[in-house]
Amino acid sequence: MKFSVATNFQPDLLDALDGYPVCELFGKLPSDSVGGGRASFMLAPLSKRQFRAHVQNASRKGIGFNYLVNPACLDNREYTRQGQAGLERLLGFVEDCGVTAVTISLPFLMPIIKKRHPRLKVRVGVYARVDGVAKARFWEELGADCITLESIAVNRDFPMLKAIRQAVQLELQLIVNSNCLIFCPLSGQHMVNLSHASQKGHQSRGFMIDYCALKCSSEKLADPSNYLRSEFIRPEDLDLYTDLGFDSFKILERGAPTGVLAKRVQAYAQRRFDGNLLDLIQPYGYKGVAKGTAGNLANLSKFLKYFFRPGVVKHGSVMRLKELAEKRGLIAGMDWDPVYLDNRALDGFLAGMKNIHCRETDCSACGYCAKWSEKAVRVDEKFRAEMLRLYGEVFGDMYSGKMWG
Repeated sequence: MKFSVATNFQPDLLDALDGYPVCELFGKLPSDSVGGGRASFMLAPLSKRQFRAHVQNASRKGIGFNYLVNPACLDNREYTRQGQAGLERLLGFVEDCGVTAVTISLPFLMPIIKKRHPRLKVRVGVYARVDGVAKARFWEELGADCITLESIAVNRDFPMLKAIRQAVQLELQLIVNSNCLIFCPLSGQHMVNLSHASQKGHQSRGFMIDYCALKCSSEKLADPSNYLRSEFIRPEDLDLYTDLGFDSFKILERGAPTGVLAKRVQAYAQRRFDGNLLDLIQPYGYKGVAKGTAGNLANLSKFLKYFFRPGVVKHGSVMRLKELAEKRGLIAGMDWDPVYLDNRALDGFLAGMKNIHCRETDCSACGYCAKWSEKAVRVDEKFRAEMLRLYGEVFGDMYSGKMWG
């Protein structure tokens, strides 16, 4: 078993991962010419000098580094001289820093990297949406060294996982601790939104209202069974995947503090966790860290830098977004559990899904996740009512056009 672990680029991370089967870190600069899978505002500032030092420090510990060249959309820049020049500068820089692999999502980039930078391993990211045998075979024949399968579609589809594993010889990787909705209809839009929000020179200048994440969060609060209609793999359930031949697992989240990342790696290495499963799978609202350092938005000034755009969004709507961000723990973390997903109460949950074909099943008719959520999910009712009101107001501003005047 080997782990690919998100890096927050903090100097204490590498020591915190000592003793665990971490073969590589993955991450990238907050913005570059191609962009990636997280908006710039979700990541801490990082200089190229700091990036280089982090990669080299990881190498000294025998840990590789995977740089993410993984946007879902390059805005057609890849077909321009300027776009190609920016891509080549980036690839040259990361290879010079000692990066061992890059992750891509666009097929056009595979032969380019293989031809120009043959030393780099090329991994296929989740944004490539590989969820079937034909797609996996395509990427293998194109020259991929590893594929991270689309977790929202296959993590609970055991026949499909078995079929893909038997069909290809290259390394296959699974994301274990994402908590998107299964078969999420928002995912395509979300991938493109996030990609453009980290591309240098894009007309948005890093601005993005994360509508998809807001909608997802509101859907979960409105119907708590959606916390289980998800893609996560509990530490206790890794055996179900290793038995199918999977031994490479990816652990998120790049915006998490070191203590949170170490806790996650420890749980999956030990294959057991007691407590609120959201501590392992939720990409925000981190507990037990100093105010101003937790969460994806490091502090209020950073929030205002990216979101206070008088000519773009009206002041009142920005204040509602700020209130939502604070209550979700994105600005200063959380000191309590408004939602508690009892990991111990989920023993046996995934095994019972092996004979349910979720892709062709109506959740409302099935009721499996709803039944389990009754005993495993606890939501503070005051918190839920207040948050649903705020979500409703924000969506109302968006849909009516009030947000933009």
